[in-house]
Amino acid sequence: MTEMTADISSQNRNRIASIRIDDGSIVRGNANIEHEREVAIFDIIDGNSFALDGIDQGPYRLEIAIADDRLVLSVFPEGGSETVAVHTLTMTPLKRLLKDYFMVLDSYYQAIRSGQPSRIEAIDVGRRGLHDEGSRLLQERLAGKITLDFDTARRIFTLITALHWKG
Repeated sequence: MTEMTADISSQNRNRIASIRIDDGSIVRGNANIEHEREVAIFDIIDGNSFALDGIDQGPYRLEIAIADDRLVLSVFPEGGSETVAVHTLTMTPLKRLLKDYFMVLDSYYQAIRSGQPSRIEAIDVGRRGLHDEGSRLLQERLAGKITLDFDTARRIFTLITALHWKG
């Protein structure tokens, strides 16, 4: 597993302190994908609000895997080895959104190459809108299990896109 840990001495228990990603879930070979994933993990650890509903054992270590077309979120206490919770979400509701998001990303990179600022701006507005939609969908699907603020949901959605991005 690939892991990144925070050097945060915060007293906030409702947060993710480290993230591990199942190596089998990682697409290798593209520097852009690697960079996006690393930035997403760094951003999550740098600032997040993450609480398991009905459980207070944070801060947490989050392990993420994609298995059988499902997103698997395994949660552990920061220093512990026993699983506190495992939540499995089918990727089906996110598939259309991810497909649209990657099409917009392709358009965005093409616009950057052509150097048309107004086109880049317009495409970026659409990209951000899809990203926000994915973040809200993630919050809705985790409701009653995991409470996370919009910024944390947005960062986790970024990580999901980085895990699915084929480049």
